[in-house]
Amino acid sequence: MTPTLDVYIGFDSKEVAAYHVLCQSILERSSIPIRFMPLNLHNMKGIFNRERNALQSTEFSFSRFLVPFLSNFSGWSVFMDCDMIARADFAELLALKDESKSVMVCKHDYVPKEEVKFLGQVQTKYEKKNWSSFILFNNSKCRTLVPEYVNSATGLDLHQFKWLASDTQIGELPIQWNWLVGEYPFSIEAKVAHYTKGGPYFNEYRNCDYASEWISNRDAMLSVA
Repeated sequence: MTPTLDVYIGFDSKEVAAYHVLCQSILERSSIPIRFMPLNLHNMKGIFNRERNALQSTEFSFSRFLVPFLSNFSGWSVFMDCDMIARADFAELLALKDESKSVMVCKHDYVPKEEVKFLGQVQTKYEKKNWSSFILFNNSKCRTLVPEYVNSATGLDLHQFKWLASDTQIGELPIQWNWLVGEYPFSIEAKVAHYTKGGPYFNEYRNCDYASEWISNRDAMLSVA
């Protein structure tokens, strides 16, 4: 039977277009069925009640960790920040899953160059920065992530995967699956371009790497035959 992949995408009311363009970029390239799940706080009021703090740069900074719960702790699911586009078939991603791991991420080893990113948000710096922006969850091995825990744990505990018993439970994806635009040089091999500093839908970043690809995907998303 052909597998279906659930893709949860962070939804932010300040970047609505980004969500829909990311979906389009995945749809155009995927050879397997995809189910999209927007992490929209408006739809999660009965589950997610954590108060927003000043360091959160997006509305989905912490709701991403509810993906295993929303997946009934079953199968594999993907979480993605909305400021991304897919450049590869997600069947390739699913083929990388390692059943012995709880999560699989791109293990970036860098320090952001700027102090401020899009919309004047503070660029926080911490160990495992951006590891949680693209996560392949092995949901049955993430049972700690119930709403009570996600609503109360510290930001660092969540984003640094301290809810796992050991870092050995964190599997590694090729870095091309979360290619940080502006931090890494342009590469034709990038499978997911991540506009972590700001996407081409903001005037300040309209000429960044992969901007023309975002625009192409936006135009396809808006097309009517």
